[in-house]
Amino acid sequence: MKDSDILMKFLRMPLASSDAVFDEFARLDGAVLRGKAPGRFLYVRGSRADRVLLVAHADTVWTPPVKDGQIASPAQDVYIEEGVIQNRNGGLGADDRAGCAIVWLLRNSGHSILITDGEEYGLQGSSFLMAENPDIADEINRSHQFCVQFDRRNSRDFKCYSVGTDEFRAYIAAETGYQEPDRHSCTDIVELCRDICGVNFSIGYYKEHTDREYLVLDEWQSTLRTCKKWLTRKKLPRFTL
Repeated sequence: MKDSDILMKFLRMPLASSDAVFDEFARLDGAVLRGKAPGRFLYVRGSRADRVLLVAHADTVWTPPVKDGQIASPAQDVYIEEGVIQNRNGGLGADDRAGCAIVWLLRNSGHSILITDGEEYGLQGSSFLMAENPDIADEINRSHQFCVQFDRRNSRDFKCYSVGTDEFRAYIAAETGYQEPDRHSCTDIVELCRDICGVNFSIGYYKEHTDREYLVLDEWQSTLRTCKKWLTRKKLPRFTL
């Protein structure tokens, strides 16, 4: 199956529930699922000595169109046209199902996996992890080199928010060629990274949280290729806050 087929599979999962995403990742050996929607997460420990934590969130939110006073059907009718992916019924869910697809495609890289729920509603899954699961919270920050999240609009940029050092930012820019436009906003890595640095990458989606959301396939593939090449090297350094 091609990488783009995996992406389409995740984008065709129902928008109203994160269950299908969690069901997919729960099939992986060693998967640990804790909590209840939307305050839940799934963790798979990686096998590499120099592992990083790969993060995406399963939930998605959008404002559905209203027709004749009624909310339009959110049924998925996802298609590709001239390299752009959309849902004819609105609400593509690329934020962050496209990130989940990248994590799935990197599942055999030896790195750890974390899929959260409720990111769009106040980082509920990652907050639950850090507040009530000290074993995994400690493991994330003790035994990983850094965190990488795939949950960013646009193309070829990254954000570290408050969980990156100057050294780490320079490393990310040198390894990927991506640039950090600013440090505003937040996502799960801000909650997760207590001792280690974290970065969030663009994955090519636009107009998220609206019925006009779309994803540029080449931009999604660019981030996948870049991170696959970078993260499969023999030795990755550790960056602490």
